[in-house]
Amino acid sequence: METKLLRIAELAKSDPKMKFTSLAHLLNKEALVKCHLELPNKRAAGINGTTKEQYGESLEENIEDLVCRLKSKSYRPVPVRRMYIPKLNSDKKRPLGIPEHEDKIVQKGITKILNTIYENDFLDCSFGFHPNRNCHDALKILNYYIEKRTVNYVVDVDIKGFFDNVDHTWMMEFLKLRIADPNLLRIIGRFLKGGYMEEGKQYKTDNGTPQGGVISPILANVYLHYVLDLWFEKRVRKQCKGQAYIVRYADDCVPRKQPKCA
Repeated sequence: METKLLRIAELAKSDPKMKFTSLAHLLNKEALVKCHLELPNKRAAGINGTTKEQYGESLEENIEDLVCRLKSKSYRPVPVRRMYIPKLNSDKKRPLGIPEHEDKIVQKGITKILNTIYENDFLDCSFGFHPNRNCHDALKILNYYIEKRTVNYVVDVDIKGFFDNVDHTWMMEFLKLRIADPNLLRIIGRFLKGGYMEEGKQYKTDNGTPQGGVISPILANVYLHYVLDLWFEKRVRKQCKGQAYIVRYADDCVPRKQPKCA
């Protein structure tokens, strides 16, 4: 899979408008076994309670069955188990969705594919959930802009309830700008619409991508790349008479403007 992903990365970099028509086949037995092994141990289980260790007891048979369902288009993720964790510096709690281990495997495989394509598209202002990028890198560039550039004012922005309110229709439309494989798009769509279980009751998910899912960070970055990063770069920056910068980490961003900005 790694060799094929490298080739996809080269093609994505060489042609920013290229649409990839054949990607789902990369979710083969060898790739999914590796995804299983790469997932962290002793993590919270989904609604069926299957842990990584339990799934691995019959790994070959489980993966073969998973691949068969993916190929026959009968694979459907189960609803995630919803739990809540405290929000930093707040009395409120943040909802998390815990997928079944098998669904984590598929999500990790898809995440690798999406990262390979979109890492070539994402702008330098985006730092959250990127390979070889972290919050310290975001803080470094933010500090550089503030100390080394003539900054008029700084705006700290946090999108309220972003992960719970992602528009599924627009999410799929953004993905279609780069992905024309209906099989892969179908699986992603099923993850978005998979629903969640809370206190024994199942709920539909008509919008949002739950925090806790392996695939959620890359989907969030794709969405914000189009609705925030490119909007700032292509529209806001052009309206400014001075210079303007933005640093984004996930759904938190800090736009800065120099004087004489309209």
